Amino acid sequence: MSSREEMLARIRAATADISGLPDVPRRYSPAGSGPMPGDEALVSRFAERAGDYRATVRRCAAAEVARVIADAVVGRGARRIGVPRGFPAEWSALLPGPVFDDPPLDVAALDALDGVVTTVAVAIAETGTIVLDTGPGQGSRAFSLVPDYHLAVVRTGQIVAAVPDAVAALDPARPLTWISGPSATSDIELNRVEGVHGPRTLDIVIVAVLTTGGRPPWHPPRARGPGADRPARRRRAGTGAPTPWPRVRSGPACPA
Repeated sequence: MSSREEMLARIRAATADISGLPDVPRRYSPAGSGPMPGDEALVSRFAERAGDYRATVRRCAAAEVARVIADAVVGRGARRIGVPRGFPAEWSALLPGPVFDDPPLDVAALDALDGVVTTVAVAIAETGTIVLDTGPGQGSRAFSLVPDYHLAVVRTGQIVAAVPDAVAALDPARPLTWISGPSATSDIELNRVEGVHGPRTLDIVIVAVLTTGGRPPWHPPRARGPGADRPARRRRAGTGAPTPWPRVRSGPACPA
């Protein structure tokens, strides 16, 4: 018997008389307990919190996106801007020097860019965080991490209240990048250095999305009793395969 097998055998013997799992007190707000995505209070809070993290935030109407993006890029002195596959063509139409990520750019080509533009999968009002999951308009993880400048476009309907709402909406099997402001780190003497682990400059453009029927493009599940804050991985009947968790639609799938 190996050391590993011996250790596991002892654990099994010590826990053999445990018949159930205890209830875990959860003091945080479960998914779906806050305002619905797209609520104006959420949008304002997200803009404020993202600004606290030193991101530059702009808000605009859907018809103004291309001009606002172009003005932000020119204001940064950037010319070669990476555009991922699935990024709305009308949004990148006024970029001074678009470089399309199709076929995918290698690391050297990404490093030669002045910056990139992307959409997002979800944004979190409470923390000012954007999350990318490599969906349409987002590119690979390297696409948004290697260049020194990142401009992200967030639709108001993608802004959720808190982290549990985002976790419930995202697919955990996808590669997720959680971004709260420009990349920054501090050494033991608390000297702040930006741009070590990703772009040192982050711009966020929040686009007002008109929804139909008074309902945003996505809404989180409402809690229904104890444990409802933990998204269950239900099984498809007869297959034993887990059903996918609900997730925010990103890229062109979201109305703009």
